[in-house]
Amino acid sequence: MPDKLLGFAAPLVLILCGLGVLLAALLVLGIKRVRVENERMGEISSYIKHGAMAYLYRQYKVLVFFLVFMFLLLTFLPGLGVRLALSFLLGALLSVLAGYLGMRTAVISNVRTATEAKNGLGAAFRVAFSGGAVMGIMVVSVGAFGVALLSLISEETDILTGFSLGASSIALFCRVGGGIYTKAADVGADLVGKVEAGIPEDDPKNPAVIADNVGDNVGDVAGMGADLFESYVGCIVAALLLVAVTPDTINRAHVLMLVAAGLFASLCGIVTVRLIKARDAALSLNIGTYTSSVLLVGLSFLLFFRQINIFLGVLCGIAAGVLIGKITEIYTSSKYKTVKEIAKSGETGCATNILSGYAAGLKSTALPLLVVVIAIVLSYMAAQEIGVVLAALGMLATVGMIISVDAYGPIADNAGGIAQMSGLDGSVREITDNLDSVGNTTAAIGKGFSIGSAALTSLALIASYAAAVDLRGSIDLLDASVLSGLLIGGMLAFLFSALAINSVSRAANDMIAEVRRQFREHPGIMAGEEKPDYAKCVDISTKAAIREMILPGLIAIISPLAVGLILGKAALAGLLVGATLCGILLAISMANSGGAWDNAKKYVEEGNHGGKNSEAHKAAVIGDTVGDPLKDTAGPSLNILIKLMSIVAVVFAPLFI
Repeated sequence: MPDKLLGFAAPLVLILCGLGVLLAALLVLGIKRVRVENERMGEISSYIKHGAMAYLYRQYKVLVFFLVFMFLLLTFLPGLGVRLALSFLLGALLSVLAGYLGMRTAVISNVRTATEAKNGLGAAFRVAFSGGAVMGIMVVSVGAFGVALLSLISEETDILTGFSLGASSIALFCRVGGGIYTKAADVGADLVGKVEAGIPEDDPKNPAVIADNVGDNVGDVAGMGADLFESYVGCIVAALLLVAVTPDTINRAHVLMLVAAGLFASLCGIVTVRLIKARDAALSLNIGTYTSSVLLVGLSFLLFFRQINIFLGVLCGIAAGVLIGKITEIYTSSKYKTVKEIAKSGETGCATNILSGYAAGLKSTALPLLVVVIAIVLSYMAAQEIGVVLAALGMLATVGMIISVDAYGPIADNAGGIAQMSGLDGSVREITDNLDSVGNTTAAIGKGFSIGSAALTSLALIASYAAAVDLRGSIDLLDASVLSGLLIGGMLAFLFSALAINSVSRAANDMIAEVRRQFREHPGIMAGEEKPDYAKCVDISTKAAIREMILPGLIAIISPLAVGLILGKAALAGLLVGATLCGILLAISMANSGGAWDNAKKYVEEGNHGGKNSEAHKAAVIGDTVGDPLKDTAGPSLNILIKLMSIVAVVFAPLFI
């Protein structure tokens, strides 16, 4: 690319961000045109909307104290300063904005998806996807806007680390808090409603049903959006940090042009899905995803055709993302052998169902990790460290499309719940269940995609940390401090997971006790003569999520600081490597086990192995319940953990020199 065009990189990104916001606004207008005339549907939708927004407001109130503390810390610690603190605040606020706007759209899309399901699968799919696309567009548009703006304001790349730290901090709290909320409600609703009372999922007689639907929004939409916002921003910042220390290869403008290419490709993929008339939701989503990937490959080639080694690094990341997505689908979709075997194993009880799903998750770590390893080796051979970080950016450049596909799932799930609670015709629920089943697989693919990119991004951030503290090429694995850091980092991944899962367990216990109490003290609920107290269950999940998210979040921030200050900079490098290795493997295993258990349950509910209320179904419900906190709380939070610890190390590097 001619040098004279490099100065247009940041403005080009800003223009595309503006186009993205315009497209999102048009999608929202299209969603709002769908009229909801059923009063019962409108009432249920309002419960979900008010519960979701109330949780977000309470969560943000708590996070204000954290943001103020971190702002002051960054302002007054030596070697940091107010510019870094302001950048941190910008990253946090933009992350909040993206999540808030995306979830606002999701809670108006669910009831309209259920309404449009009366007109067929295609009509319902378009509304659900449009709702998810708004989240996808806002995440990449807001994230890229922040990075491009800071690049225009300052030529110093260090200021970008504060922006990434702000995004990562909010992402961890939102993902952990949202995951605890949604899974406490989900576990409570399933165990007491489906297993003990024998009532269908989303039955309005279940007091936890509204909390469960609220959880889909705060965990799987807002939490997921904050997660991938952090991944996207962290990856761009890691690339900009590395090109700053290797300016002879490529410069910041090249990175921003690649970001612009990814933005354009994502927007084209989203528009493609909205325009095609495919009757198969999975086919439509695949066409959009592959359209984005192919476009990105072509644009990357045009950008780097004079530096073919750089293009090969980007290509490695794009290919790795597609492969990881396909591998995840093979392990979590009911179209393939693994999920069918888990469903069949339930015929002999809960224990065999759980063992089968747990083993599938462990086995599923092998191929994605080998794909990541191959991508690292090939991209490094092509362009050294720059190749690795551009592989990560290539994988995440089309994240707008990935989020759109991912966020569509919980909207479809909510639509099914609203249809069930409103007593709509069974054909409506059949359509929403079809969309939800596809959504379960796309959500698992999105998690696999995020985990794979987390590994590459974390490696790039570790390289940036090593450069900042003058450790490049001098880390001795036999050194006692490095080994100590490695072991502590590996342990932290397990400790963090245990805290997240225990938090869900404690909150679910409270939820189960409350649902049982209502059934026991108000027998008219089961007879359809009394209305359950939905608000009480919503309040239980809200309080538990706010309370339980604090400790895991603090561990992620305090641990690297403590190790760096007490054991030294080499030990901190070891901690980051150990946490990355164990965190990635745990995250893949938990995400895929949970996704496989969930789809095994749905496979049985379709009439296989005895169908609903059979022994296989009861076992599948238990397996799904076990998998819920793994795939939606601990697993997705781990990839934020490893990147947050890495960016903390980079930001506070002056303290360890």
